[in-house]
Amino acid sequence: MEIELSKRQEKILEIVKAEGPITGESIAEKLNLTRATLRPDLAILTMAGLLEARPRVGYFYSGKTANQLMGEHVRNLYVRDYKSMPVVVQEDTSVYDAICSMFLEDVGSLYVIKKEGQLAGVISRKDLLQAAMGKQDLHTMPVGVVMTRMPNIITCQPDDTLFEAALSMMRHEVDSLPVVRPFADRPGEWEVIGRISKTTLVKVFVELGQP
Repeated sequence: MEIELSKRQEKILEIVKAEGPITGESIAEKLNLTRATLRPDLAILTMAGLLEARPRVGYFYSGKTANQLMGEHVRNLYVRDYKSMPVVVQEDTSVYDAICSMFLEDVGSLYVIKKEGQLAGVISRKDLLQAAMGKQDLHTMPVGVVMTRMPNIITCQPDDTLFEAALSMMRHEVDSLPVVRPFADRPGEWEVIGRISKTTLVKVFVELGQP
């Protein structure tokens, strides 16, 4: 993400790099401007992470590149703020109905839950395709036969960062992760409360790149 600065902001950076720590009043004096005039520029540079401000001391140049600042920003984006609604089916749902759900919801994975609501498994397009290529009746075959079962499912939690979720998807070569939280009164079991997909990550990336 490229940070576009005005000429005055670039001049402020040059002054702080050369003479920091330096007070806002001293910067204003060197530019022949008032402190009030510079206040918005200093606020922008500080919020962008290019400058650091310390009370009674003044402004420091952070020394961070745009890439470093971008990385820090991404590491402060959390799953809880970007998760979407999960698409779930019951263990006894037929493979045929699962195929219909996946098509209608336009998702790459379905999360399979038990009758009490706990996460039981995940079923992917590949799983459904393999089942469809067999000779069994898809109307009577339950998804529980072909799904990936717990505990062999990669999950994430609301307080995980998007960066951590993306790493998990890359390492395990999956298209999405169920967002889970501990199931009430059932130790060791998980409730599905959302999903993070590659599409989620692409949307966030595009948002970060917009001016």
